Amino acid sequence: MENKTPKSILTAAQIILKSNYTIALIGAGLSVGSGIPTFRGAGGLWTKLGEPSGNAYESFLNNPTTWWNQNLNSKIDPERTKFRNAIEKAQPNSGHFALVELENINILKHQITQNIDNLHYAAGSNRVTEIHGNRTKLRCTTCESRWNREEFDRTFPLWQDVLPPKCQTCSGIIKPDTVMFGEPIPLSFLNSCINETNLADCILVIGTSATVYPAAGFPQEVLSSGGNIIEVNPEETPLSVFAASSVKGPTENSLPKLVKEIKRLITNDTV
Repeated sequence: MENKTPKSILTAAQIILKSNYTIALIGAGLSVGSGIPTFRGAGGLWTKLGEPSGNAYESFLNNPTTWWNQNLNSKIDPERTKFRNAIEKAQPNSGHFALVELENINILKHQITQNIDNLHYAAGSNRVTEIHGNRTKLRCTTCESRWNREEFDRTFPLWQDVLPPKCQTCSGIIKPDTVMFGEPIPLSFLNSCINETNLADCILVIGTSATVYPAAGFPQEVLSSGGNIIEVNPEETPLSVFAASSVKGPTENSLPKLVKEIKRLITNDTV
């Protein structure tokens, strides 16, 4: 029977199977299929409110008590609360599960995600670096210790009575794990991304235009070292011209098709 797989998907699958170490860089486009709007796209938080101005992290450090009081009050910023509720209700989509499949068959070695929604882990992925943090966690600004928010609530049930919360290990100020505007990427996160990028000879760029640094630099690093970029995105991006294959369409549709083709090629090679 004739294989009617689109050429872009066939080419992408062939390149991935010839590669020794494939990683993925993932953006907000992957989570659109889970009902989470992108920050900058239609209906996005910053489309409605404008991108944050100033240095949010500096403001946090200057007055963490005020910041925490405002953050815990859902009535202060209704649009942000609405956005948080969308994330709270979201479930992994078929694109997330496709990445789990690739990980399970040892094709996808690591995922670098810009998403904070925890959906990679909810889907079952294990090898993930969340470069912008995870909304379900808290982090110490000094020693980078991290806690699951629910675990922290159980361990320190009265923490909201004395703000800001302090780290029991180093007495540093605790903040949400998500990286704020003006906040340096935690070194442990950044070093993981750099190490994985250095190992990669193929990078899947999924649901992102890769314009926010430092994440935007990882595909170029792979390319400059002789590796390939595979783009999976609904629209053209600045990276499309560099991609060895550019798979168009919603990621929740394209990724399962790509995985299916990879598994078909593996099966044909072993028959």
